[in-house]
Amino acid sequence: MSTPDPREIRFDGVRIHIDSDNTYDQTVAALLSEIGENPEPITDLPAVFFQDWGSFAAEITHHLGSSEFMLMHLIDHGQWLATAGIKRKALRAILGNPLIAITMLRHDLTAGLFAPVEMLILEEDDNRSSLTYIRPSSLMVVDDNPPLRAAALVLDEKLAALAARVAAGKTTSLESA
Repeated sequence: MSTPDPREIRFDGVRIHIDSDNTYDQTVAALLSEIGENPEPITDLPAVFFQDWGSFAAEITHHLGSSEFMLMHLIDHGQWLATAGIKRKALRAILGNPLIAITMLRHDLTAGLFAPVEMLILEEDDNRSSLTYIRPSSLMVVDDNPPLRAAALVLDEKLAALAARVAAGKTTSLESA
């Protein structure tokens, strides 16, 4: 049996970087106030929710933060960077919403490579911070696929709005949602 040749598809990702006058800790707190402080791995939900879309969607809604995203995972790069002599805080947050993701995955399952999305919050000089993410549509839409593009652009808007609120420190906390 022969090994199939891999197909290479090139695309250009767009990185968005926002500087913030807020401290690293304030920026992290602002993000978590919007997406929740405890990771919500959707694969840990009881299997019954995967049998029926309506019950799955209802359950997911309970886990969403005020931003319509939920925290799925945190990677604190700052914990291990110091061992390499880099003394800066760096937190990678993986966040998403399966109810948004399905609007893209229906049109191209390979969009799942980039859903959920990620944000990186960095400690900067002068007690400031920054937030970086990749515009989802720049990663997901690599072929002519208008329905996928339309759905990905909605995600772009929601993520950009979240990033702007977090960087500015003007969030809608979970308590007020």
